[in-house]
Formats: sequence, structure tokens, C-alpha cells
Amino acid sequence: MNVQQALFELGVRPDTLTQAEKDQLDRDGYLPLVGILTPEQVQAIVARLDALVVAEGANAGKEVHQEAGTDRLSDLVNKDPIFEICFTHPRVLAALAHVLQNDLKLSSLNARAALPGQGLQALHADWGGAVESGDYQVCNSIWLLDDFTEENGATRVVPGSHRSGTTPQQALEDPKAPHPDEVLLLAPAGTVVVFNSHTWHGGTLNRSENRRRAMHSYFTRRHQPQQLDQKTYIQPETYARLSEAARFILDVE
Repeated sequence: MNVQQALFELGVRPDTLTQAEKDQLDRDGYLPLVGILTPEQVQAIVARLDALVVAEGANAGKEVHQEAGTDRLSDLVNKDPIFEICFTHPRVLAALAHVLQNDLKLSSLNARAALPGQGLQALHADWGGAVESGDYQVCNSIWLLDDFTEENGATRVVPGSHRSGTTPQQALEDPKAPHPDEVLLLAPAGTVVVFNSHTWHGGTLNRSENRRRAMHSYFTRRHQPQQLDQKTYIQPETYARLSEAARFILDVE
């Protein structure tokens, strides 16, 4: 099996994204896909994540990353079949594959909930250094489990910054400060925002009284190491339930 075969088996076709959507992703570095999850799916996923946060306690997120002021979870691939949609949905995969030129695999599948009064991040790119425009190595998707609003810590992005050939750390005096060109990703729960991970982005301060919850299904090119080595972590019961195409996307076949 190759990437094209796996994507085809998972429902990705040349017209799964419109040309306008592809152009927006190329130009701005991000693309909101509204209504990927139904309200019922959002409710079920939130309930499962909440249970995992309680069950894992102080160990939650340790497989990849823990962050003060947030509830973090990692290795969701192995923690419930409900999360399989995050690496098999055709619309999302089509957008990810467009950025990575049909050369992709899952790097990690994590959850992040910014707690009230917390969650501010410096603008950053999900890559260690600058790349030339077009030489993109990573692409992420944010699965909104709450409405993203101005009050609850919505992610901010700087449109077009993936084409700048530099990083926020190199270009900005204070990457935590507001950027004159930044845009808040304001969208309803159930939306998935696919963004070129070289686009400058970061969580903003959650000024609401509730957690702001999301999942991150993060992809990289197939020759790159994964944020979480899926072959090392894959559980036999997870492997058994996945299709050959899904195994290929995880790079565990």
C-alpha cells in the first residue's frame, strides 16, 4: 500500500476539497472545515476525554507533553475507537495531504483544554526552524470541542506566515505579545481547522469560567520521526480493529 491507495480507501478524492478551499489553505496557511463532528459526536468525545483526565490524574499527557494551566492527554489512538475519526476523516485528510503533498503519516493525537485564566502561548511554529515556502514538513488539525470565542482562549494565527521563511522566535521581539496581523480562529464546536504547522499560531488567554477543549491530530511527512512513535505505543487491540489504510496512516503496518 502507498499513500495514494490509503487516502483513496479512506474516501479522499480529487474533489474532496474545492479549489477555493485549497487556494485558501495555500494562501492563509489554515482552513476551517465546519460541521465535521455532529453535536452528538462532540458530546461523546468530551465525555470520554473528561473520564480519561480523571483516570490518568497526574500522569495525563506524559506520553508527549504536559503544560501548566491545561488539561493534556496524549496517545488517544489507543484510548478509544471514538478517536479514530481524527486520522481517517476524508475532508480532513484531504486538507492535510494537500499541504504535505500526499506524503503524510500521523505524528500524534492529543487533547488540550485551556483552564480558566490560563492557556496563553507564545506564537510558534510546530517545527524547529524556518523552511522555504513549499517545503512543508508538518501539518496540524484542531478539533473544536467547544465553541472558540474571543473570551475562551481561541487559537490565534498569523495568515500567510508559513510563507515567510522565518519563525516567530527569529522575527519577533516578544512572541507572546499580540501580533498586528493575527486572526482568532472563531468557530463553533464540531469544526476542524486544518493549518500548515509552519504558520505562526498559539493559544490565547482563556478569560471565561470554563475550560476551552480541543484535540490536535498532528501529521508529518513519512520520512520524519513522529512526535509519538506509533509503532512503539500501538496496542494489539487497536491494531486489530484498524483497517489496512488506517494502519498505513499511523505507519504501523
